[in-house]
Amino acid sequence: MEHMLLLFILFIPILGLTNGTETEQDFTWHLKKIPQIVSGRTFSLESPKFEAKPSLELNSVCGIECQRKLPVPSLSDLKDLLSYETVFENGTRTLTEVNVLGLVLDQAGNTTTRRAMRKKRQIYGTDSRFSIYDKRFITNFPFNTAVKISTGCSGILISPKHVLTAAHCLHNGKDYVKGSKRLRVGLMKTKSRGDGRKRKGARRSRREVSAAQKDPEGATELRRQSKGGRRKQRRSGRKQETSDSMPSFQWTRVKSTHIPKGWFKGVSGDIALDYDYAVLELKRPHKRKYMELGISPTIKMMPRSMIHFSGFDSDRSGQLVYRFCSISDESNDLFYQYCDAEPGSTGSGIYLRLKEPNKKKWKRKIIAVYSGHQWVDVNGEQQDYNVAVRITPLKYAQICFWIHGNDENCTQG
Repeated sequence: MEHMLLLFILFIPILGLTNGTETEQDFTWHLKKIPQIVSGRTFSLESPKFEAKPSLELNSVCGIECQRKLPVPSLSDLKDLLSYETVFENGTRTLTEVNVLGLVLDQAGNTTTRRAMRKKRQIYGTDSRFSIYDKRFITNFPFNTAVKISTGCSGILISPKHVLTAAHCLHNGKDYVKGSKRLRVGLMKTKSRGDGRKRKGARRSRREVSAAQKDPEGATELRRQSKGGRRKQRRSGRKQETSDSMPSFQWTRVKSTHIPKGWFKGVSGDIALDYDYAVLELKRPHKRKYMELGISPTIKMMPRSMIHFSGFDSDRSGQLVYRFCSISDESNDLFYQYCDAEPGSTGSGIYLRLKEPNKKKWKRKIIAVYSGHQWVDVNGEQQDYNVAVRITPLKYAQICFWIHGNDENCTQG
């Protein structure tokens, strides 16, 4: 039975969607020309007060329904919204103006694709999250790209020195949250003292078998990591460490933080979910594999409309939690989805695995930032959703600019 299931999983990438119209060739990273973000003047600002209370659930935000009524932002609007604040570890703050080059404005407005009705819960039906205990998973890509933010959120490594997370983990729209002045990022340790002899292989848990039956795409993510467990390990003569041990963290100080001006109240009126993203620059580089950025494709270009992400949910203290699910609605800037998640996982990087152009190799890239469980106005009533901020070409250009300090390495994505 296990061999048949494995064969089924291996052949999943070549299967089409339920309508039979899409094949393996459709699921490819299509490189796009990226607009240029060019920095302009930089102004010194007063140091933040760092007095805001952290909030992992936001109210009065502009979601997909609200966006339908908004006019298409002009180039002047985008320059203002994409200007950004930088806060340094010593508490100083600057505002940098930007110019946008090579952008073709879409006059069609904010389109929306709706797939299904949503339920009013953070956990939708049976909890489909998976706690990752085994070090073969925790210490290997892609799970080891997940990081913990000291303000209580999650994030993902996007370069040797940079972390992508949600803006509301650091700023509530008016002020920076308490604890963000001495911000730290926790990376899961790849090795700890007392590591003992490990088994050459391990039987799959009931949880993993259940995942494979429920959705082969998600089960494949876990199965790929188990290959390393079949290699021989050195014997230390000590008692084997149990699989239920909690991951430990190596905490690193943050050197600077970048947040787009569009996130701040007074610039876009109510908080705009479109700009709920931030990049942290670490004081010291890490030495592990990170995940590259990608331009978010439409639902139709995703295998089974499926997304993946891992974070540190607050109801499972100290555990790395992985999940996969289908997207229900999308607009130009947001995803609404049924991913089971709790506070603490906000800021996680949402990723896909698609084929590289002209290659047989499949590659994971980050396509969105999990913004969390949000309340939005729908026809005059407040409803709740799990929301993610899509990485559009403009956001890709801005985040890439923050990483490299110039636009030379950000021409395609």
